[in-house]
Amino acid sequence: MKRCLIVDDSRVVRKVARRIVEDLRFEADEAADGAQALESCRKTMPDCILLDWNMPVMNGIDFLRALRREPGGERPTVVFCTTENDMSHIAEAMRSGANEYIMKPFDSEIIESKFSEAGLV
Repeated sequence: MKRCLIVDDSRVVRKVARRIVEDLRFEADEAADGAQALESCRKTMPDCILLDWNMPVMNGIDFLRALRREPGGERPTVVFCTTENDMSHIAEAMRSGANEYIMKPFDSEIIESKFSEAGLV
């Protein structure tokens, strides 16, 4: 079974995303910030990561840059899932190694579509 790490400081967003990815037959793990996510990836590298931008401790873009430097860190498909929707943020995310970008609020159709485009489902 494929694993998805959901990284968001909102517990509600993590719960909603967990339900969606589990319905897509992924095992789901959660992290409340980039530092927790990086620690989780060091233990077990996931197949994909749903990543928020604005979080305490370590934000999403800093996590992504650190992830891509980790052994095996190039492997996970990273989908930013954030309210940051201007072109400069999207371009920065893609330059930093994101594979896809979703705007909040999201629903199951949007996540399934992006996962499909990325070859995950």
